[in-house]
Amino acid sequence: MTELRARMIPDMTLRRFSPRTHGAYLSHLVALVRHYHRAPDQISAEEVRQYLAHLLQEKKLSWSTSNQAACAFRFFYHTTLGRPAAEFVVPMARTPQRLPEILSRAEVLRILHAPRSPKHRLLLATVYACGLRVSEAVRLLVKDIDSERMTLRVEQGKGGKDRYLPLSERLLEEMRQYWREHPPGEWLWAGDPGRTPAPMHISTAQKVYGFAKQLAGVRKKGGIHALRHAFATHLLEAGVDVHTVQRLLGHRFITSTIRYFHLSRTRLAATRSPYDLPDPSQS
Repeated sequence: MTELRARMIPDMTLRRFSPRTHGAYLSHLVALVRHYHRAPDQISAEEVRQYLAHLLQEKKLSWSTSNQAACAFRFFYHTTLGRPAAEFVVPMARTPQRLPEILSRAEVLRILHAPRSPKHRLLLATVYACGLRVSEAVRLLVKDIDSERMTLRVEQGKGGKDRYLPLSERLLEEMRQYWREHPPGEWLWAGDPGRTPAPMHISTAQKVYGFAKQLAGVRKKGGIHALRHAFATHLLEAGVDVHTVQRLLGHRFITSTIRYFHLSRTRLAATRSPYDLPDPSQS
Protein backbone atom coordinates (compact mmCIF):
# COMPACT_ATOMS: atom_id res chain seq x y z
CA MET A 1 0.00 0.00 0.00
CA THR A 2 2.87 2.38 0.78
CA GLU A 3 4.25 2.04 -2.76
CA LEU A 4 0.84 2.51 -4.37
CA ARG A 5 0.14 5.48 -2.12
CA ALA A 6 3.46 7.02 -3.24
CA ARG A 7 2.35 6.58 -6.88
CA MET A 8 -1.13 8.02 -6.33
CA ILE A 9 -0.03 11.23 -4.61
CA PRO A 10 1.99 12.59 -7.60
CA ASP A 11 -0.90 11.69 -9.91
CA MET A 12 -3.23 13.86 -7.82
CA THR A 13 -0.65 16.64 -7.53
CA LEU A 14 -0.17 16.81 -11.32
CA ARG A 15 -3.92 17.27 -11.69
CA ARG A 16 -3.84 20.04 -9.09
CA PHE A 17 -6.20 18.36 -6.67
CA SER A 18 -6.69 20.30 -3.45
CA PRO A 19 -5.12 19.05 -0.20
CA ARG A 20 -8.59 18.14 1.06
CA THR A 21 -9.17 15.95 -2.02
CA HIS A 22 -5.76 14.32 -1.47
CA GLY A 23 -6.72 13.39 2.07
CA ALA A 24 -10.23 12.25 1.18
CA TYR A 25 -9.14 10.00 -1.70
CA LEU A 26 -6.38 8.38 0.33
CA SER A 27 -8.69 7.77 3.31
CA HIS A 28 -11.26 6.06 1.06
CA LEU A 29 -8.55 3.82 -0.36
CA VAL A 30 -7.27 2.92 3.12
CA ALA A 31 -10.84 2.05 4.19
CA LEU A 32 -11.23 -0.23 1.14
CA VAL A 33 -7.98 -2.05 2.02
CA ARG A 34 -9.07 -2.54 5.64
CA HIS A 35 -12.44 -3.87 4.53
CA TYR A 36 -10.95 -6.63 2.36
CA HIS A 37 -7.60 -7.05 4.18
CA ARG A 38 -5.81 -7.05 0.83
CA ALA A 39 -3.71 -4.63 -1.18
CA PRO A 40 -5.90 -2.47 -3.45
CA ASP A 41 -4.31 -3.81 -6.65
CA GLN A 42 -5.56 -7.27 -5.61
CA ILE A 43 -9.18 -6.14 -5.22
CA SER A 44 -11.41 -6.70 -8.25
CA ALA A 45 -13.75 -4.15 -9.81
CA GLU A 46 -16.74 -6.22 -8.70
CA GLU A 47 -15.49 -6.20 -5.12
CA VAL A 48 -15.18 -2.42 -5.28
CA ARG A 49 -18.81 -2.20 -6.45
CA GLN A 50 -19.89 -4.44 -3.56
CA TYR A 51 -17.99 -2.21 -1.15
CA LEU A 52 -19.77 0.89 -2.47
CA ALA A 53 -23.10 -0.86 -1.94
CA HIS A 54 -21.94 -1.68 1.59
CA LEU A 55 -21.27 2.00 2.28
CA LEU A 56 -24.79 2.97 1.23
CA GLN A 57 -26.85 0.05 2.52
CA GLU A 58 -25.08 -1.03 5.68
CA LYS A 59 -22.96 1.89 6.83
CA LYS A 60 -25.71 4.35 5.78
CA LEU A 61 -23.23 6.90 4.48
CA SER A 62 -24.57 9.89 2.57
CA TRP A 63 -24.70 9.92 -1.20
CA SER A 64 -22.02 12.62 -1.39
CA THR A 65 -19.55 10.64 0.76
CA SER A 66 -20.20 7.40 -1.14
CA ASN A 67 -19.89 9.19 -4.48
CA GLN A 68 -16.58 10.69 -3.36
CA ALA A 69 -15.35 7.16 -2.60
CA ALA A 70 -16.41 6.06 -6.10
CA CYS A 71 -14.47 8.98 -7.62
CA ALA A 72 -11.40 8.03 -5.57
CA PHE A 73 -11.56 4.42 -6.78
CA ARG A 74 -12.08 5.43 -10.42
CA PHE A 75 -9.03 7.68 -10.18
CA PHE A 76 -6.83 5.08 -8.46
CA TYR A 77 -7.62 2.12 -10.69
CA HIS A 78 -7.71 4.00 -13.99
CA THR A 79 -5.11 6.75 -13.53
CA THR A 80 -2.63 5.28 -11.03
CA LEU A 81 -2.85 1.58 -11.96
CA GLY A 82 -3.60 2.19 -15.64
CA ARG A 83 -6.51 -0.24 -15.77
CA PRO A 84 -9.45 0.24 -18.17
CA ALA A 85 -11.94 2.76 -16.81
CA ALA A 86 -14.35 0.98 -14.47
CA GLU A 87 -17.98 1.96 -13.89
CA PHE A 88 -17.94 2.78 -10.19
CA VAL A 89 -21.18 4.71 -9.95
CA VAL A 90 -23.30 5.59 -6.94
CA PRO A 91 -26.93 6.20 -7.97
CA MET A 92 -28.07 9.74 -7.29
CA ALA A 93 -30.28 9.93 -4.24
CA ARG A 94 -33.51 11.85 -4.37
CA THR A 95 -33.03 14.60 -1.85
CA PRO A 96 -35.32 17.55 -1.21
CA GLN A 97 -34.08 20.79 -2.76
CA ARG A 98 -33.87 23.36 0.01
CA LEU A 99 -32.99 27.01 -0.47
CA PRO A 100 -30.74 28.55 2.19
CA GLU A 101 -32.07 31.08 4.66
CA ILE A 102 -30.69 34.46 3.56
CA LEU A 103 -29.37 36.92 6.10
CA SER A 104 -30.69 40.47 5.85
CA ARG A 105 -28.16 43.30 5.69
CA ALA A 106 -29.03 44.21 9.29
CA GLU A 107 -28.36 40.62 10.42
CA VAL A 108 -25.05 40.56 8.55
CA LEU A 109 -23.91 43.77 10.24
CA ARG A 110 -24.85 42.41 13.67
CA ILE A 111 -22.79 39.28 13.01
CA LEU A 112 -19.80 41.24 11.69
CA HIS A 113 -19.75 43.50 14.75
CA ALA A 114 -20.31 40.70 17.29
CA PRO A 115 -16.81 39.18 17.74
CA ARG A 116 -14.67 40.72 20.48
CA SER A 117 -11.51 40.02 18.50
CA PRO A 118 -10.79 42.63 15.78
CA LYS A 119 -9.08 39.88 13.77
CA HIS A 120 -12.26 37.81 13.78
CA ARG A 121 -14.43 40.80 12.89
CA LEU A 122 -12.14 41.52 9.94
CA LEU A 123 -12.18 37.89 8.81
CA LEU A 124 -15.98 37.79 8.67
CA ALA A 125 -16.10 41.20 6.99
CA THR A 126 -13.71 39.96 4.27
CA VAL A 127 -15.80 36.84 3.60
CA TYR A 128 -18.95 38.96 3.17
CA ALA A 129 -17.40 41.92 1.35
CA CYS A 130 -15.81 39.66 -1.28
CA GLY A 131 -18.25 36.74 -1.34
CA LEU A 132 -15.53 34.22 -0.54
CA ARG A 133 -15.73 30.54 0.18
CA VAL A 134 -14.27 29.82 3.60
CA SER A 135 -11.50 27.73 1.99
CA GLU A 136 -10.57 30.75 -0.15
CA ALA A 137 -10.68 33.20 2.76
CA VAL A 138 -8.30 31.29 5.06
CA ARG A 139 -5.71 30.88 2.27
CA LEU A 140 -5.47 34.58 1.45
CA LEU A 141 -1.96 36.03 1.42
CA VAL A 142 -1.11 39.66 2.15
CA LYS A 143 0.30 39.94 -1.38
CA ASP A 144 -3.13 39.04 -2.77
CA ILE A 145 -4.30 42.56 -1.85
CA ASP A 146 -3.56 45.17 -4.51
CA SER A 147 -4.43 48.57 -3.03
CA GLU A 148 -3.43 50.43 -6.22
CA ARG A 149 -5.83 48.52 -8.44
CA MET A 150 -8.27 47.99 -5.54
CA THR A 151 -8.52 44.27 -6.21
CA LEU A 152 -8.22 41.10 -4.19
CA ARG A 153 -6.79 38.00 -5.86
CA VAL A 154 -8.21 34.57 -5.13
CA GLU A 155 -5.59 32.01 -6.09
CA GLN A 156 -6.71 28.54 -7.11
CA GLY A 157 -10.31 28.75 -5.95
CA LYS A 158 -12.77 25.92 -6.49
CA GLY A 159 -12.06 24.18 -9.77
CA GLY A 160 -8.43 25.33 -9.74
CA LYS A 161 -9.27 28.81 -11.05
CA ASP A 162 -7.79 32.20 -10.16
CA ARG A 163 -10.03 35.26 -10.09
CA TYR A 164 -9.87 38.92 -9.13
CA LEU A 165 -12.48 40.64 -6.97
CA PRO A 166 -13.13 44.33 -6.32
CA LEU A 167 -11.67 45.41 -2.99
CA SER A 168 -13.98 47.39 -0.73
CA GLU A 169 -12.54 50.77 0.28
CA ARG A 170 -14.11 50.38 3.72
CA LEU A 171 -12.59 46.93 4.11
CA LEU A 172 -9.12 48.13 3.06
CA GLU A 173 -9.23 50.97 5.61
CA GLU A 174 -10.29 48.53 8.36
CA MET A 175 -7.40 46.23 7.40
CA ARG A 176 -4.91 49.11 7.58
CA GLN A 177 -6.19 50.15 11.00
CA TYR A 178 -5.78 46.58 12.26
CA TRP A 179 -2.30 46.20 10.75
CA ARG A 180 -1.02 49.31 12.52
CA GLU A 181 -1.16 47.37 15.79
CA HIS A 182 -0.85 43.86 14.35
CA PRO A 183 1.52 43.85 11.35
CA PRO A 184 0.69 40.87 9.12
CA GLY A 185 3.05 38.09 8.13
CA GLU A 186 2.67 36.02 4.98
CA TRP A 187 -0.89 34.87 5.61
CA LEU A 188 -3.75 37.31 5.97
CA TRP A 189 -5.30 35.07 8.63
CA ALA A 190 -2.51 33.16 10.33
CA GLY A 191 -3.21 30.14 12.48
CA ASP A 192 -1.87 29.41 15.95
CA PRO A 193 1.02 31.86 16.58
CA GLY A 194 2.81 29.24 18.68
CA ARG A 195 3.26 26.90 15.74
CA THR A 196 4.91 26.93 12.31
CA PRO A 197 3.38 29.75 10.24
CA ALA A 198 0.28 28.41 8.52
CA PRO A 199 -3.14 29.72 7.52
CA MET A 200 -6.09 29.61 9.88
CA HIS A 201 -7.87 26.24 9.80
CA ILE A 202 -11.28 26.16 8.11
CA SER A 203 -12.89 24.74 11.27
CA THR A 204 -11.58 27.73 13.24
CA ALA A 205 -13.21 30.16 10.82
CA GLN A 206 -16.47 28.21 11.06
CA LYS A 207 -16.37 28.43 14.86
CA VAL A 208 -15.69 32.17 14.69
CA TYR A 209 -18.82 32.61 12.59
CA GLY A 210 -20.95 30.32 14.75
CA PHE A 211 -20.01 32.16 17.93
CA ALA A 212 -20.57 35.56 16.28
CA LYS A 213 -24.01 34.50 15.07
CA GLN A 214 -24.88 33.35 18.57
CA LEU A 215 -23.71 36.65 20.10
CA ALA A 216 -25.69 38.56 17.47
CA GLY A 217 -28.87 36.66 18.31
CA VAL A 218 -29.34 35.46 14.73
CA ARG A 219 -31.26 32.20 14.59
CA LYS A 220 -31.20 31.48 10.87
CA LYS A 221 -29.57 28.21 9.90
CA GLY A 222 -26.25 27.89 8.10
CA GLY A 223 -22.53 28.25 8.67
CA ILE A 224 -20.08 30.84 7.45
CA HIS A 225 -21.10 30.09 3.83
CA ALA A 226 -24.27 32.08 4.63
CA LEU A 227 -22.17 35.25 4.25
CA ARG A 228 -21.38 34.24 0.64
CA HIS A 229 -25.09 33.59 0.00
CA ALA A 230 -25.87 37.02 1.44
CA PHE A 231 -23.18 38.66 -0.73
CA ALA A 232 -24.72 37.27 -3.94
CA THR A 233 -28.31 37.98 -2.98
CA HIS A 234 -27.64 41.51 -1.75
CA LEU A 235 -25.79 42.35 -4.99
CA LEU A 236 -28.73 41.16 -7.09
CA GLU A 237 -31.09 43.18 -4.89
CA ALA A 238 -28.89 46.23 -5.54
CA GLY A 239 -29.32 45.77 -9.30
CA VAL A 240 -26.04 44.07 -10.24
CA ASP A 241 -26.54 41.83 -13.28
CA VAL A 242 -26.40 38.08 -12.82
CA HIS A 243 -23.40 37.56 -15.13
CA THR A 244 -21.28 39.92 -13.04
CA VAL A 245 -22.35 38.10 -9.87
CA GLN A 246 -21.44 34.81 -11.56
CA ARG A 247 -17.89 36.03 -12.24
CA LEU A 248 -17.48 37.39 -8.71
CA LEU A 249 -18.59 34.10 -7.18
CA GLY A 250 -16.37 32.06 -9.49
CA HIS A 251 -19.27 29.94 -10.71
CA ARG A 252 -18.54 27.87 -13.79
CA PHE A 253 -22.19 27.64 -14.82
CA ILE A 254 -24.78 30.42 -14.78
CA THR A 255 -27.32 27.97 -13.36
CA SER A 256 -25.41 28.01 -10.07
CA THR A 257 -25.94 31.76 -9.86
CA ILE A 258 -29.51 31.90 -11.14
CA ARG A 259 -30.83 30.33 -7.93
CA TYR A 260 -30.06 33.56 -6.09
CA PHE A 261 -32.86 35.18 -8.08
CA HIS A 262 -35.21 32.96 -6.07
CA LEU A 263 -33.75 34.41 -2.87
CA SER A 264 -33.86 38.09 -3.82
CA ARG A 265 -36.37 39.88 -1.60
CA THR A 266 -36.73 42.91 -3.87
CA ARG A 267 -37.48 40.80 -6.93
CA LEU A 268 -40.06 38.82 -5.00
CA ALA A 269 -41.66 41.98 -3.65
CA ALA A 270 -41.83 43.47 -7.15
CA THR A 271 -43.76 40.46 -8.46
CA ARG A 272 -47.52 40.90 -8.16
CA SER A 273 -49.71 38.02 -7.12
CA PRO A 274 -52.42 37.16 -9.68
CA TYR A 275 -54.88 37.63 -6.83
CA ASP A 276 -54.10 41.37 -6.96
CA LEU A 277 -54.72 41.72 -10.71
CA PRO A 278 -57.79 43.76 -11.81
CA ASP A 279 -61.08 41.93 -11.99
CA PRO A 280 -61.79 41.47 -15.74
CA SER A 281 -65.55 41.60 -15.08
CA GLN A 282 -65.20 45.18 -13.86
CA SER A 283 -63.18 46.46 -16.76
